[in-house]
Amino acid sequence: MTGTTENRLTTSWGDYGLTRFPEDPRDQLRAWDASDEYLLRHLVGGTGEVPAVDVSQCNVTVFGDRWGALATALAGRAASLTQITDSYLGRRATEANLARAGVPEDGVRLLTTQDEPPARIDVLLVRVPKSLALLEDQLCRLAPSLHADSVVVGTGMVKEIHTSTLDLFERIIGPTRTSLAEKKARLIFATPEPREKPERSPWPLVYTLGPEAGAGPAEGLTVTNHAGVFCADRLDIGTRFLLAHLPPWRGPGTIVDLGCGNGVVGTALAKGSPEADVIFTDESYQAVASAEATYRENIGPGALGIPRFLVGDGIADLPANSVDAVLNNPPFHSHQSLTDATAWRMFSGSRRALRKGGELWVIGNRHLGYHLKLRRLFGNCELVASDAKFVVLRAVKTR
Repeated sequence: MTGTTENRLTTSWGDYGLTRFPEDPRDQLRAWDASDEYLLRHLVGGTGEVPAVDVSQCNVTVFGDRWGALATALAGRAASLTQITDSYLGRRATEANLARAGVPEDGVRLLTTQDEPPARIDVLLVRVPKSLALLEDQLCRLAPSLHADSVVVGTGMVKEIHTSTLDLFERIIGPTRTSLAEKKARLIFATPEPREKPERSPWPLVYTLGPEAGAGPAEGLTVTNHAGVFCADRLDIGTRFLLAHLPPWRGPGTIVDLGCGNGVVGTALAKGSPEADVIFTDESYQAVASAEATYRENIGPGALGIPRFLVGDGIADLPANSVDAVLNNPPFHSHQSLTDATAWRMFSGSRRALRKGGELWVIGNRHLGYHLKLRRLFGNCELVASDAKFVVLRAVKTR
């Protein structure tokens, strides 16, 4: 595929051309890492005292497969194969990689972390996520589908696997041990232990904002956080700073909470501007579920504005020139890699979606230099507020 970032993953079953999503010819990051390779090698050849795994007659479930490398390599080799992901971008990458490998559309069942997991799992493969909370939640949801003969194998880079990670496997699944490290990757082996009462997930977490939210529409909001959503049990300081400087919106209009997380920013704006239509969008299924729960809990049926809750690639699915304002707290990392690519796509996507005269409001760490990107895109950038760590910036689409 000309102009893509396709790389070749070599396995015992063959080579696979894999890309991330969205495809960007400038992106040097691969769609897999050494932990994916280690797991696939183990399934075929075993690891030390742990035998190989014959998946051909098994119902296999893969959780946390970041860009579909595991699902693509395993497609057609198991009795059934299910992938579970929290990432819209990861799901789109998986779909593209499966299609590139010639896998039929029904060859792999694609589920999200909000869906009901398979009823029976013979082999559970876990690519350890960055969020310990998301791992806890999903292991709790998946454990009832395991049986005494199920095989559970986790994988991750050494720096991602901690004592707390192993404790979760041990507590929720059963006796757990690890492999030796190879290429800075490690495997986790957990033996399912039958239990009368499988552990229930403690997620989502619900809490109420107090004075820390500032004297404004955010104070007193009830916030719902599903597992894996940033700052699960408190209001992070960046969001707190943005809430203190929300745009003074009055009257009707369409406003986007871009990268909405638990939806507290968009919900606070909807509470203070009841005529506005607020769109909550994030690439995380957990985040959008959190945002919808937060909004429903706090905004009554009498509100004039119409909310929308979208899981997607930022603002890419919204029509051009269709919104009046965008509020954004962009991430500056992708898994373990620091990058400004996501912020740049959010900013450029916002400019496309904004009407003439529309505004983009951004909260970010001072050192990230977002003002330079906004001036380049919009031709202007105003400093709304700043403190020792954060800046709130405002850019206006003038043409």
